[in-house]
Amino acid sequence: MQVAEWRTAIGAMVREHMSSPDLERYFSVKMNQPRAQLMITQLGLYIRHRRDCWAHVSANCPVMAVKQAILQHEYGEVIKDQFSDFGHLHLIIKQAEKLGLTPQQVIDTKPIATTTATLYAWAWLTHAKSWIEGVSALTVTEWTNDDRLLKDVGGGHSTRMGRRWTEDMGIPWRDMPNFVVHAQADEEHSDMFLPFLEKYATGEKEQMALNAVKESLDLFALYRGGVAEAMEKIPLN
Repeated sequence: MQVAEWRTAIGAMVREHMSSPDLERYFSVKMNQPRAQLMITQLGLYIRHRRDCWAHVSANCPVMAVKQAILQHEYGEVIKDQFSDFGHLHLIIKQAEKLGLTPQQVIDTKPIATTTATLYAWAWLTHAKSWIEGVSALTVTEWTNDDRLLKDVGGGHSTRMGRRWTEDMGIPWRDMPNFVVHAQADEEHSDMFLPFLEKYATGEKEQMALNAVKESLDLFALYRGGVAEAMEKIPLN
C-alpha cells in the first residue's frame, strides 16, 4: 500500500476503536479530582513505558533511517521539543500538580491491574515480534489523539478528555499542558512512520502490520476500560 492507503486503512481502524463501547464508557465517566488523579497518573505510567517499547523496536530494526526516526521521536518525548524543554513526562507532572499531586507522587504511582497487564503486553509485542509489527503497534496509539482524523466524532483523546475535565471540574484548557501538547504533537507523530510502512510492510508483512495495529488498539481499549472501571469505583460526591 501507498502512504495514502495506509493512512486510510489505519484511520478506519482508529475511528472504529474510538467509537467502541469501551471508549464511549471511558469518555462518559464524570470527573472529580480523585478520579482525574487516577487517570493522569496511570497515563504517566503509560507514557514512561512507551520509551521502553520504542527502544525495543529500535533494537529489533536493522534500518538506519527507521532508527533515526525513532531517535527523533524520542528526543522530543524524553529530552525537549517545541512544546517542552523537559520532555513530555514533565507535562504530565505539571498537569497533575493542578490536581494537588506532587511530582514524586506521579513518579511513585502504582499501576492498576489492567495497566500492568497491558504494559506487559505492549512490551512483549515490541520485543518479541518484528520491528514492522512494533512500529505499527506503537504509532497507532498516537493516532487516537489526531483531531484531523477524529474531529467529527468528538476529537482525539486529549481533546475529548480535556473537554470532560473542563465541564466536570472547571479546569481551563491552559492548565492541562499534557492534553494541549498531545492534541498537536501526535498529529505529526501520526504521519511519521507511514513512509516506512509503505516501503517495508509489503507482501505478507502488510497484513502482519495491520494485525499489530488491531492488537495494539485492543490493548488500548483494555487499558482505558480498566481506567474507566477504576474511576467509577471512586465516589463522585
